[in-house]
Amino acid sequence: MKRPNRLVIFAAIAIVAVILLTLIAAPVSNQNRSGSTYSRSPDGYGAWYAFMQQRGVNIQRWQKPLGDLVTEKQPVTLLQVSSNWQKSYVSERELQWLEKGNTLVVLGVREPVTGAKFITQQNSPVGNVEIATSRRRNLVSPSPISITDTKNQAKSPVDSSEEKLLLGDRDGAVVWELKVGKGKAIFAVTPHLAANAYQDNPGNFPYLATLVSEKNHKLFVDEYIHGYKDKQVQKTEKEGNLTDYLAKTPLFPALIQVGVMLLILAIAQNRRLGKPVIFDNQVVDNSEAYIQALAGVLQKADSQNFVVEMVGKAEQLQLQKSLGLGKNLLDSQIIIDTWQQKTGENSSEILDVLNLPSRKRNLSEGELKQWLQKWQMIRGKIASK
Repeated sequence: MKRPNRLVIFAAIAIVAVILLTLIAAPVSNQNRSGSTYSRSPDGYGAWYAFMQQRGVNIQRWQKPLGDLVTEKQPVTLLQVSSNWQKSYVSERELQWLEKGNTLVVLGVREPVTGAKFITQQNSPVGNVEIATSRRRNLVSPSPISITDTKNQAKSPVDSSEEKLLLGDRDGAVVWELKVGKGKAIFAVTPHLAANAYQDNPGNFPYLATLVSEKNHKLFVDEYIHGYKDKQVQKTEKEGNLTDYLAKTPLFPALIQVGVMLLILAIAQNRRLGKPVIFDNQVVDNSEAYIQALAGVLQKADSQNFVVEMVGKAEQLQLQKSLGLGKNLLDSQIIIDTWQQKTGENSSEILDVLNLPSRKRNLSEGELKQWLQKWQMIRGKIASK
């Protein structure tokens, strides 16, 4: 039975590790951006924010904790769009703030699912408002809205008898109001009341505008709950350094994944991060080695004439074969006559190459090269005929 490849096994382990890291370390910041006026996604509120600015409304983004609103001398209306459905509660700090005459508008309060149709058109003074949820608030026997302390632990309920229907149907309230001292809190069961997806609906944007419009009130949209904080708050909460930024972006888990993969591959191969370099063993050509050795011996023995004679005979035999004169060495005149008949060329050049080996003196290096070049030219002429 064939054993599984180690590389395949470690590659499978690496893939599983990457998937697990993606599920564990993937950022969840996109969920927190739902309902933000900085978001252009269908569940964002960027289009409604631009709609209010075009109307000339002095609307601002609030990027600090709610407690910092206490310093505002002018009454404030604060809009909070929940990223996730939240329970019907008011914090103790919010309650104290509301009692001073401020207004809190919360979109996305968790209420029970009823038998209402999921998509309905609700009548309002500014036209039909499209609502996409079956959740409703029962104002006949409402569940209590609790006050919570700083640790979000319920302490005592707010009097729900002060609740007033603002938008709804026979199945219950979609939007309602709760009087708190001199101020009030407005709740909606859907966080998407005026989301970007409804910008073509004629009633949704204007209806939310009426909910947040209060005479002599400053209007803020809470972006702090969506993770947007001004520089002063970041310094106070010790945020804003490079490590925190990387930890909140997809780059950080990606770097972890790459590191794990490289580590596993390095262990699997038991070598540095690269394929092994294979050195090719040089194959020795025995014929070439013999020729080079023989040439060295002849050079030392000063046997140039012997080399020229052997090369001349070999070239003559090759020429005879090309001319069809057989394999035995023939007289030079026979080769010359046949050469003239077949090529029509002058006999002088072939006569020079055939007679050169019969000379007794040693050739210079230049003469030897010239002789070999002539033989090369003759072979080329024979081949072209």
